[in-house]
Amino acid sequence: MNDIVSFKNKFSDVDFTNIAKWVIQMEGQSILALLPRLDKDFQAACRYCLTCSGRIIVLGMGKSGHIGRKIAATLSSTGSPALFIHAAEALHGDFGMITKSDVVLAISNSGETKEIIQLIPLIKRLGITLISLTGSPKSTLATQSNINLDISVEEEACSLGLAPTASTATTLAMGDALAVALLTAKGFSKEDFAFSHPGGSLGKKLLLKVEDLMVTGHRIPIIQEQATFKEALLEMTVKSLGMTAIVDNNQKYIGLFTDGDLRRVLDKGLFSPEAPVAKLMTVGGITAQPDWLAQEALRIMELKKINGMFVLCPEQKIIGAFNVHDLLRAGIL
Repeated sequence: MNDIVSFKNKFSDVDFTNIAKWVIQMEGQSILALLPRLDKDFQAACRYCLTCSGRIIVLGMGKSGHIGRKIAATLSSTGSPALFIHAAEALHGDFGMITKSDVVLAISNSGETKEIIQLIPLIKRLGITLISLTGSPKSTLATQSNINLDISVEEEACSLGLAPTASTATTLAMGDALAVALLTAKGFSKEDFAFSHPGGSLGKKLLLKVEDLMVTGHRIPIIQEQATFKEALLEMTVKSLGMTAIVDNNQKYIGLFTDGDLRRVLDKGLFSPEAPVAKLMTVGGITAQPDWLAQEALRIMELKKINGMFVLCPEQKIIGAFNVHDLLRAGIL
């Protein structure tokens, strides 16, 4: 207990909020200082990456390596295929992943990271364009590169002036600037982004179609137009979609009976187990096509205030069905 009290007293006078504000302010100022450096060298770096027929190989070590992984991931997800390679691993076999059609983006705040410097002769021997991000334009890496992007900072956002903070923030910002400039030049669209993120929310909204989530075959609730009210309720209960389709003798869709119809029947006192459901059903109703985007189906359901839809083929026969719960499970809602 005394140890806990002592611990609390030790930090009782520390203004954590002001420290955090100072850190964010320092990093923000360092990022804004990049603006005048987005000059002809940045333009050239973009052109090299844009015309690259291979991949953008991102090299880094330590904290620069961690930032490099993120930059490579951002480039890849925005239409510029990229691969991060740890510089030390490149010296022990992974350099074989790099081809003549690639562009190398090397990150080193000091510009003197020995593992990267050792790779420069190999990169030049292959005739590969070398773009560097360094905090020292006069460093070995900067001067040996085809293009150098200056990511230097006046000081780190650290009370010791040592921990990579402002420098890593500027490196990440420069990488993001490069990625977004490239995606804009390529005309990268929301649909393209969705293909890179098929498991994400946007990917599902832009890619998932009705045919991907609808139930088919024996799972579709269907009854004949001669069926009774009792048979309709049984079919709805067994198939658990909150509705059943009604078809004619040629198996063509003519209407549906839903939970809403059931409530209206009960409210009006029309309940009769043997009554023909065709007299109680909703004729026609809103139906869907299999190639609709699930997001579009959701929009229509919300607009029409319905909870489910049947999917028809051109011959007006039922090929599927879905309800709001299917959209929920698919991550559309």
